[in-house]
Amino acid sequence: MARIAFLFPGQGSQKVGMGQDFAERHPALIERYFRPADEILGFGLTELCFNGPEDQLVQTQNTQPAIFLVSMAVLDVLRAEGVTPGAVAGHSLGEYSALVCAGVLRFEDALRLVRRRGELMAGVNARTPGAMAAIMGLAPERVDEACRATREAGAGIVEPANYNTPEQTVISGERAAVERASAAAKEAGAGRVIPLQVGAPFHCSLMAEMADEFAAELDKYEFRDPQIPVVANVTGDWVRTAGAVKDALRRQVAGSVRWVDAMRRMADTGYDTFIEAGPGRALTGMSLKINSALAAYGAEDSKRLEATLAKLRG
Repeated sequence: MARIAFLFPGQGSQKVGMGQDFAERHPALIERYFRPADEILGFGLTELCFNGPEDQLVQTQNTQPAIFLVSMAVLDVLRAEGVTPGAVAGHSLGEYSALVCAGVLRFEDALRLVRRRGELMAGVNARTPGAMAAIMGLAPERVDEACRATREAGAGIVEPANYNTPEQTVISGERAAVERASAAAKEAGAGRVIPLQVGAPFHCSLMAEMADEFAAELDKYEFRDPQIPVVANVTGDWVRTAGAVKDALRRQVAGSVRWVDAMRRMADTGYDTFIEAGPGRALTGMSLKINSALAAYGAEDSKRLEATLAKLRG
């Protein structure tokens, strides 16, 4: 029998129209999630998800609550179909969705947190503009070396941000330093280097300046011990108490996302079927690149959800 874990996507998975299909097919979602989100945040987040405009949806302070909101709707539909996880993990922002699923945070509190997280991250980028790039086809150790050599040469801050797959590592930092480390990675044999269109240099030490303010924000809300196992980004390992979860979220702001470690930890514990509960399919593809023996499915819209359900039910 399959052991199922849910994966929740992070920033970059957004697109205009996300969540609308589910809201039309399941009107209760409007009253349960979408309308409350608009009221809590004080602006039309639902309209932004369904109709854009895209130039506003991609702003970090909007993207983060938007992806979180749609992930909650997808989670609700999965549960209504009788699909429940034995464990959860979320990529960066997606960790907040995972924590709601695991009973650690209330929906309303997590929504406020991700909105504030996005605002603080956008503020860092406004003061110290940065960049991110995906390094493809190069071992993470070699990417680490390219970043370290760039820093030691005095070219600025650049660090590994996301260890996404064994052959994809995202780097983050000051723009010139990211460009120099990208060139070094190419010289070291990287197949491709893809500059990312992001709203801030996430998961690097440039974000440390917001860490204290965000830690104070975390302290405003109640955290409970996980009701189902959760794997944290910054350690790639299980977090078992409310205190450990809060500490992991605080560290996550400027720490690397150890997604390869997280996926391997769940697979080593016996989870063999992964469902991406939210917009996009990035985590589904990454799962198979980490371990091709795993089963990985999406649920970003009704058509894909129906295909996933058919697979699960044999």
